Amino acid sequence: MMHMTLYWGKNVTLLFDSWKTDSWTSYLVSLFACFLIASFYQYLENIRIRLKFFSGGKGESPVPENQAPLLGLNKVSRNKVAESVLFGVNSAIGYLLMLAIMSFNGGVFVAIVVGLTIGYFLFRIQGEEDASLVVDNSCACA
Repeated sequence: MMHMTLYWGKNVTLLFDSWKTDSWTSYLVSLFACFLIASFYQYLENIRIRLKFFSGGKGESPVPENQAPLLGLNKVSRNKVAESVLFGVNSAIGYLLMLAIMSFNGGVFVAIVVGLTIGYFLFRIQGEEDASLVVDNSCACA
């Protein structure tokens, strides 16, 4: 039966009909998997942001804007392709986490939120501090 309100219990169906928990052991392993996937989501987001930051961001195009191809396909770099692939994978993981939360199980909700929080603490805060230092240093030089 599909729950439409938040409930607490060990019987959960996550994402697929084959991923059902019927014991406390399988439920706790599933919660741990949700926690790890949520933390991994933040890790990938950190890699994507760093790749974008270190690839140079926006630069001046040598081709005038009125002569550039419609989609700008002549300037595709490896970094841009890698950044796009990471964005796609990270989006897919994010949507799967959202669907897991839509099981309306309280334990799954808490595991994912705690995983996102711990992942942000471990991976994202460091990157934001580094980026702000670089921005602050570049402003001091101007």
